Amino acid sequence: MWQALYENLEQTVAAILFGIGFTILLLQRNMIRKIIGLNIMSTATYLFLASMGFIEGRKAPIVMDGVTDAAAYINPIPAGLVLTGIVVSVSFTGIMLALTVRLYRRYRTLDIDQIALLAKGEDLP
Repeated sequence: MWQALYENLEQTVAAILFGIGFTILLLQRNMIRKIIGLNIMSTATYLFLASMGFIEGRKAPIVMDGVTDAAAYINPIPAGLVLTGIVVSVSFTGIMLALTVRLYRRYRTLDIDQIALLAKGEDLP
């Protein structure tokens, strides 16, 4: 069992990180901590995709020395997905932090349960 975990170390670490992020996302009430948990989950996903795209003994898909055989290179799609995911994740994190700042300015707390209670007590404009 331990041998299989060691052979798939990157995937094991990605699963552990995803579990940590998911636990933070579920159990924390602070909005900033929830955003951090979501970022840990996305980082675990990128690690998993990058580790699955790597093939030992192959090179990056940049044609050099006239080698055009596809078997000499790794698949570039996982790397493209990771780069796209990072851009989306940074944008999403920025929007979530901006919304968290607005929530704090309005309710003077980052506790999601208190925000829900305060929002229920307000009259709609």
